[in-house]
Amino acid sequence: MNRTIRFLSLTALVALATPALAEPLQATLYKNPQCTCCEGYAAYLRDNGFAVDVKPTNDLAEISRKAGVAEAFQGCHTMFIDGYVVDGHVPVNVIRKLLTEKPTIAGITLPGMPMGSPGMAGTKTEKFVIYTVPKDGKAPAVYATE
Repeated sequence: MNRTIRFLSLTALVALATPALAEPLQATLYKNPQCTCCEGYAAYLRDNGFAVDVKPTNDLAEISRKAGVAEAFQGCHTMFIDGYVVDGHVPVNVIRKLLTEKPTIAGITLPGMPMGSPGMAGTKTEKFVIYTVPKDGKAPAVYATE
């Protein structure tokens, strides 16, 4: 009986420690060279286990458009991770949801630069609405609210 309890305890300990040992999620973030909030967002991602390669560009709108993000839904920066586009200051738990669920969409977006969102200054005053970036020409739909 004691052996079984010890084995189960050790198994639980290893299972709980495994995520901490996992490799960081690799991401490439394109941003306007003058934008400082994007650097704050990259730091937020790094603090949450992502390895982020930041690439300044003056072609951000074109990068977002080519990734399928409609102009009205574009955020402050465009990130690519695990085959998905993540546009704007999307909270990390929503990114993790995307990577876990693996929906058949191009990605997700939080349009604009909402105050209080990750990397942005200020206090959050309303729910963040994160939209899908569809692959099939359909209109974006709500993916999550925060």
